[in-house]
Amino acid sequence: LCAEHGVKSLFTAPTAFRAIKKEDPEGEHLQRYDLSRFEALYLAGERCDPDTIAWAAGLLKVPVVDHWWQSETGWPVAAVCRGIEEGTVKAVYNMDAGEVFWAASDEGWGTVRSGAAGLPVPGFDIRVLDDDGQPVPADGIGNIVIKQPLPPGTLPTLWNNEDGFREHYLSRYRGYYLTGDAGKIDPDGYVWVMSRIDDIINVAGHRLSTGAMEEVLAGHPAVAECAVIAVEDATKGQLPVGMVVLKSGVSQDHGSLIAELIQRVRDEIGAVAAFKRAYVVQRLPKTRSGKVLRKTMRAIANGESPSVPATIDDPAILDEIREALGTPVGSA
Repeated sequence: LCAEHGVKSLFTAPTAFRAIKKEDPEGEHLQRYDLSRFEALYLAGERCDPDTIAWAAGLLKVPVVDHWWQSETGWPVAAVCRGIEEGTVKAVYNMDAGEVFWAASDEGWGTVRSGAAGLPVPGFDIRVLDDDGQPVPADGIGNIVIKQPLPPGTLPTLWNNEDGFREHYLSRYRGYYLTGDAGKIDPDGYVWVMSRIDDIINVAGHRLSTGAMEEVLAGHPAVAECAVIAVEDATKGQLPVGMVVLKSGVSQDHGSLIAELIQRVRDEIGAVAAFKRAYVVQRLPKTRSGKVLRKTMRAIANGESPSVPATIDDPAILDEIREALGTPVGSA
C-alpha cells in the first residue's frame, strides 16, 4: 500500500512492527517495494521498546516517532514534534551507537531517546507524583499526571457518568488529571511512559517498572516481543514473570535462552528485581488495536479465572498462556 499509493507517513501500534520483526527479522520483504516517498513512521498505543525502534529505523531510514497520548486527551501529550523541535527533519541511523539521530542540518544534531515518549507537547504540563502526591525527583518512577487545566480537545467528562469522571481522573491528586500511566521524566525533560500504574511491581518494598524489564528482554537478539507481569508472592509481595515470543528461525534451547534472559535482567537492573521466571510462548494476548492484555495474564498467573475481554483479538491465546504458566521454564 505504501509503495502503490506513495504513502508519506504511517501511524500504527508498536505491536504491528514487533510482529513483522518476528516473521522477517532481516527485512527481506521490505526490499521488494519502493518506499522512496515514505517520510516517517509514528508509533503509539503502548510503549515501544528501543530495540524495535532501532530495527525499524535501520531498515526504513526515516524518523521513527514513538509518542504518547490517550483517547481521553484527543491528541499527543508527549512527542518529539517534527517541525517544532528540529525544523525540517532528516534522519540518520547510527548502527554503532544504536541511536536514531534527527537534524535540520549536519551542524545541528538532535537525538531521539529510544524508549522515551518525547517532550511535553505544547498545552500539556506533565508531572510525576508519588502515592502521597509529592513530586518525584528526575528519573524517579511515579504516577504520571497532567496539571489542570487541560488544553482544548481533551475530555470534559464521561458520558452520563460525571461522578465516575471525577473519581477516576481528578480525585486522587487535587489539581491534576491522573493518566493511569507510570513512568518518569529525565533531567532533560523527556517523558518515559513505562507501564500502567497497576503494572508497577512492588518487590520487597522496591517499586520496579515492568517496562524497564521488558526493555531488557526485548534487547535479546532472539526475542521478537515480550511482556512482564507480576505474580503474588508470600515473602516478597510480588515477583516479576516474563513472557517472550521468539523471532522466526530461532533454534536455541529454551532453557539456555531463559537463563540468558534472567542474567540480562540481573546485569542491567540488578538482583533487586528478583527476576527468576520466564516462559516462551507462541504469541501474546492482545486487543484488536494491538495492546497487550497484561492485566488478564496477571490474573491467570495468580490463579484467577478472568473474564475474556470483549476487545481481545483471539480468545484462544489465553489457553496457550495458561498452558505455558503450568510448565515453568528456567529456575524458580
